Amino acid sequence: MSEGKLYAVKNDEDEWLDQDHLFGPGAWATPDKDEREKVAKRYGCHVVALVEEPKKEAVSENVGKAIDSLISADTYAQAASAFQYIFASRKKKDLKRLMKAVRNGYTVAKEKKYNVKVPYAYDSYFYKVDDDRCDAASSLGAGLSDNWSRFTNAEIEHYGLQDCEKEEVTDDGND
Repeated sequence: MSEGKLYAVKNDEDEWLDQDHLFGPGAWATPDKDEREKVAKRYGCHVVALVEEPKKEAVSENVGKAIDSLISADTYAQAASAFQYIFASRKKKDLKRLMKAVRNGYTVAKEKKYNVKVPYAYDSYFYKVDDDRCDAASSLGAGLSDNWSRFTNAEIEHYGLQDCEKEEVTDDGND
């Protein structure tokens, strides 16, 4: 027996053998490869190993674009540029994660956003005025679901709001 895999029997017409020994869309899979090979031999079929699809890695949007560039590169220079962006100045644990993303696929991680409370003020929150400054308003209410009142960690640092209390928000506006 092999650990972590299941084996099923399939014929040349891409039909699976089920538990009733009938061929069709449903498969009867077991972890016992030897047993499945005996059944396959009896029916003149072959054994197929069923392997769980690996989990996709979450990466930033920029890294995702670089991975796509690396995979679709037509020249060495294109591949080298994308490769350098993806793997330059990374920690060992990040390198392993990014290699998995290249090999197994990736999803783009959405950056967490926060409503940032004004210190020592009841029901007051910061909002972005422009790229250089933010301001405070009390009781923004429904405005807290607007993009101008949601800050990423990078924006919190940019505006100097690191010492403020923050509330994580979701895309649907529910805290």
